[in-house]
Amino acid sequence: MPDPARSQTQEGAVSAAGDSAPADVPPCMATMDVTPDGDRMTVTVWGELDLGSRRLLPDLHDILTLSGSGIDLRLDAIGFCDCSGLNMLLDLRMRALDQGKTVVVRSSGRAVERLLDLTGTRELFAVPGPQEDAVRPAAADEPDPGAADDQDLRAEVAQLRRAMQTRPTIDLARGILMASFSLSPEAAWAVLVRTSQNTNTKLHHLARDLVGTIHGSTLPEPVQQQLAAAVASTSPHSEAPCPANGAAENSD
Repeated sequence: MPDPARSQTQEGAVSAAGDSAPADVPPCMATMDVTPDGDRMTVTVWGELDLGSRRLLPDLHDILTLSGSGIDLRLDAIGFCDCSGLNMLLDLRMRALDQGKTVVVRSSGRAVERLLDLTGTRELFAVPGPQEDAVRPAAADEPDPGAADDQDLRAEVAQLRRAMQTRPTIDLARGILMASFSLSPEAAWAVLVRTSQNTNTKLHHLARDLVGTIHGSTLPEPVQQQLAAAVASTSPHSEAPCPANGAAENSD
């Protein structure tokens, strides 16, 4: 069990792997400091949050147990954060919910901000409002409103984890559109969403098929037409080339 006032080193995080960090998990590229703050623990993390960051979980679980109401995270110095790092934060949040506590991201750098925005998970780590006190016990003669909320939260996290598995392909498809048609990240996202809606195709399926064009496959004609129309509507003053052919040419 860690001393909450002591700096948590990278080496200590690696050696405390336990069940939460199997042997095949790569080394942790992040370090953290812990400072007690009333009934909460402030954890400052810097480095990279990737698959290896799961090695931080055993120490974070101990810190959560020592806290009265939860953990406040300072992530300003995180230079890289991917879906694995976010999954680690979601795991910590689920542990906090089981204990009637909260995990709040008090501050974060660009890498974390971008991932929270792309995945729509920012609100999961926001400061609870006056009506969202997670640690207030329910009266004995009142129904427990937290039971249904907890089930909803678990379903939401499961959906987010499924989304994490498809996010790399979607990001790659956005990059293809950005490179092929000189689109901004926001415009490329809008093109993907519009084409998905107009062709009744799941977004991650469309992204997978678009990535496949790099390796020589061809999009169905209706999808090509809708994708070209979406690009043209995003850039009304430029003609949109055939998406499949454009992507294939860029792969040569």
